[in-house]
Amino acid sequence: MADPLRRFDSRRLFEGLDRLLGGVSQYPWQPLADSDDVLELRPVGTVVLDDRLAEATLRGLLLAWALGNRVTVRSARPHLWEQVMSALREAGTPLPTGQVTGPGADAPVEPLEVPALPADADLAVDCRAGWAYGLFQRRHLPGVSLARIRSEDGDQRSGRLAARLRYLVARARRTPYYRDLPDITEDAGLTGLPVLEKAELEAHSLPASRDLSSGDPATGEVLRSGATSGEPRYIVYSRSDWENMVREAVPMLYALGLAPGDRVINTLFGGGMYGGLTTTFSELSRMPVESYSTAQFVTVDDLLMLTERFDANVILGMPALILPVLRDAKKRRPGLRVEKVIYGGTPMTETDKAWLRQELGARVVSSILAANDGAQLGYQCGFLGGTVHHVNDDYNLIEVVDEAGRPVVDGVTGHLLVTGLQKFEGPLIRYRIGDMGRTYEHHCACGVSGRVLEYLGRSDGLVRFKGETVLYGEVRRARRLRGLATPDRGGHRGQPGDPDHPHRSPCPPDAEAVRELLVEEFPVLGGFQDFDAALDAYELRIVCTAEGELPRNSVSGKVRNVIDRRLDGVAL
Repeated sequence: MADPLRRFDSRRLFEGLDRLLGGVSQYPWQPLADSDDVLELRPVGTVVLDDRLAEATLRGLLLAWALGNRVTVRSARPHLWEQVMSALREAGTPLPTGQVTGPGADAPVEPLEVPALPADADLAVDCRAGWAYGLFQRRHLPGVSLARIRSEDGDQRSGRLAARLRYLVARARRTPYYRDLPDITEDAGLTGLPVLEKAELEAHSLPASRDLSSGDPATGEVLRSGATSGEPRYIVYSRSDWENMVREAVPMLYALGLAPGDRVINTLFGGGMYGGLTTTFSELSRMPVESYSTAQFVTVDDLLMLTERFDANVILGMPALILPVLRDAKKRRPGLRVEKVIYGGTPMTETDKAWLRQELGARVVSSILAANDGAQLGYQCGFLGGTVHHVNDDYNLIEVVDEAGRPVVDGVTGHLLVTGLQKFEGPLIRYRIGDMGRTYEHHCACGVSGRVLEYLGRSDGLVRFKGETVLYGEVRRARRLRGLATPDRGGHRGQPGDPDHPHRSPCPPDAEAVRELLVEEFPVLGGFQDFDAALDAYELRIVCTAEGELPRNSVSGKVRNVIDRRLDGVAL
């Protein structure tokens, strides 16, 4: 058997299974792109193999076990197959039962005919040959979403997660950076792995290094980080990584409120290898919707034309871009209606959400959490509000940890770590993504039960003053400040002084008035200090800018919430 075994390339075997099942990482379910339903894939139960040709028997055994079947091998050389089964089990992976009997022994089912693999055949293609379809069954589950069926299958969740982590670790060890990563035998073992910090990721990623590259043939798509801090980095998605991302995103878009027949204006940022437009273009092209990809260059004229001539009923984009456009469009056409608004990139205020519902008749206002590093992190169904999101732990597993990387209990705020369970080129394992949040269990009215994430903003929005902490988000939410603060909405599209938004002003607020209110809301920002008052250690200075004057990142369109210039010797 030594010579035939050389043909068993594990990567090609996995690719074949991935295509046979429409995604190994979704198994035992297969989400449908044309609806929010799933197919359930289940093993046939028992597979009997007659050992006529060793490599054919081995192929049948590997695929039958991979799909969860019990296997009986009828062979005149039982000792050989007992050794093979024993060797496969030594890898530590839980496998179904298997037995070896003599040729012609009674069997509960007809033997599966596995043809010989021709010398020039491709193992990945063979996995989709007719014989392989005899290893599993499909059942359509109408009206059952991927998220719902996963949440109802709680008894199997731990085993599924452990299997995904084992496979991820094995694939990650092909890269120089993760070469010495220890094995994981159960899902709890994840917390014993090292945290990947942003500085480490940047130092070992392209263009600086290939330490996170597997060396496999180049395929797929490369995205550029938004680089709102530091130099841009390039994120590699292999072809199978990209397929996984799209397969997981389509059910998520349905859960956000999209439906067959919708007409979507996609204003997410594109160009410069940024991922927002690129990823959603790939996802929407699989769905039974019509999409108009304007990117960030959308104009009021575009929006009015698309809603009138094409009956566009959905807009997808960043709040800082789409809200000013929608307000201007509403002024020009008072009867404007937009049924669904799906947003991401930055949070949206509750007053903005209320305006969309009241003035545009939006019945869906939903948020996506995503990052170029690992694509989607969470989403809102119609029953979640604020910044609370369902998480998809079968795609991006989210942990909440303290500064030292130790897990915190449910409900406690901490740093978010992301482990990409379906991205194997440039793998991310316990990556500190730079966001804060907390998770807790929630039984949602949408039918999905499990963890939800309350997203609390960038971790760089945490500023230490005299030993105490002030969060950028707290400043934004301070009610007394709302009458003076001028939110940056990209001024060239905004409507300063719009009566629908009385908090906006064409002029920046008075700096001294803002300072007084800040000190009143956050006493730590004032002059009191525990050390010698004669020391000029700290002074709060306020600079107010008009709407649209804050510089934006040219790729992502985002504004940095906090800029720390202390190392530059600049007084703040």
